[in-house]
Amino acid sequence: MLVLAFGAVIAVGTVLLWFPVASAAEPLSFVDALFTATSATCVTGLIVVDTGTHFTLFGQLVILTLIQLGGLGIMTLGTFFIWALGGRLGVRSRDVVHQTLSGGIQRDLWNLLRNVFWLTAAVELAGAFLLTGRFMEHMALSKAVYHALFHSISAFCNAGFSLNADSFMAYQQDLGINLVLMALIVAGGLGFTVLVDLRKLFFRGRRREGAGLKPLSFHTRITLTYTVVLILSGAAVFLALEWGNTLGDLFPGHKVLGAFFQSITARTAGFNTVSVELASNGALFLLILLMFIGGAPGSTAGGIKITTFGVMVTMALSRIRGGRDAQIFDRRVPEKTVSEAMGIAALGTTVVALFTFLLVIVETGTSSFVEARGEFVKLFFEAVSAFGTVGLSAGSTPELSTAGRLIITVLMFIGRLGPLTMAVAISTRVRRQSYRYVEEQIMVG
Repeated sequence: MLVLAFGAVIAVGTVLLWFPVASAAEPLSFVDALFTATSATCVTGLIVVDTGTHFTLFGQLVILTLIQLGGLGIMTLGTFFIWALGGRLGVRSRDVVHQTLSGGIQRDLWNLLRNVFWLTAAVELAGAFLLTGRFMEHMALSKAVYHALFHSISAFCNAGFSLNADSFMAYQQDLGINLVLMALIVAGGLGFTVLVDLRKLFFRGRRREGAGLKPLSFHTRITLTYTVVLILSGAAVFLALEWGNTLGDLFPGHKVLGAFFQSITARTAGFNTVSVELASNGALFLLILLMFIGGAPGSTAGGIKITTFGVMVTMALSRIRGGRDAQIFDRRVPEKTVSEAMGIAALGTTVVALFTFLLVIVETGTSSFVEARGEFVKLFFEAVSAFGTVGLSAGSTPELSTAGRLIITVLMFIGRLGPLTMAVAISTRVRRQSYRYVEEQIMVG
């Protein structure tokens, strides 16, 4: 259902963007329309034409609608409409929705959906209001309101689409715009379950449970902990690597701001305030790592998910200390969850490796290493950005061949739905064995 729903929305978006009315000049080719519709629905942000100048108001509104649908999740909207029309979900479907929206944490389904819609509307409108005040200093009120709403939705949905040709490089020293965008990106990448927990904590206080107080959920604590760790460590490393390069012309305070912005946007969004093309190899590899990890489950972000990364790190640290179980916050992570995390990471790595291999073959052909110097890193960066539905580019996207654009289109689709979802979707049946083979040892490591 999820695969078909996303495919249907992408198909409709492709047709609408293919219409001449969607383009201000020459209409998009079918492949470019498909690429743009997939990028918008999968909230990626990779573009082959400039959004602000190539598309008419109609085309931009189509893209904005696709971003909003993709951000909320087609299944979320479908479930809501089924409920509104008086339909009933079966046990299996209800469990799937719970897994998608809350990472398996059992909550009342309809309260969860209401929270999704209300939180989304509240955060996006708040972001649009704050951005309007800043944009009004540079443009007319009506244009400022439109730009603010477009970028607020794009930021919260972690889409990375911008009406500015250079993303937000022109605003790299604007503290207000940077802080609002970073807050929207982080909020969208945390996941609805975490936002609901935080809302209850800050606006309703901690509910009493017996004689004590109910803390944040285990899932929320892990998500917040590793989010802070990745933001701080990513900003520190990027600042050190790019201090005299892409951040060289900025004052020290603005360098710190730019480093934090890139650390946050690389994991989920795709906006940029510095030129990614001019970044050092070390900085590009750092961004690749952050893009591959992504955001939280049930969020608008892609990647293998921060909780997957957290579980793997926790398990590795436990084994280094001689422990048997993955333990954090005085809790033990189930072995089943550890196995799932390892499987997701392995499958994600395989997908990225395979599609990078295909891109290199299609885009460089039989060119020697010397002739194609630098192309591998750019194409690898592009593949991870597509898989993580991030949208950052080292400059390769507009230069891709038709075959290359189709490869990236498929990768964005896989990245949004998740490798595990795609694996289940293409499986004809689950093989149930009533027996187990004899155990045999093998040396590893």
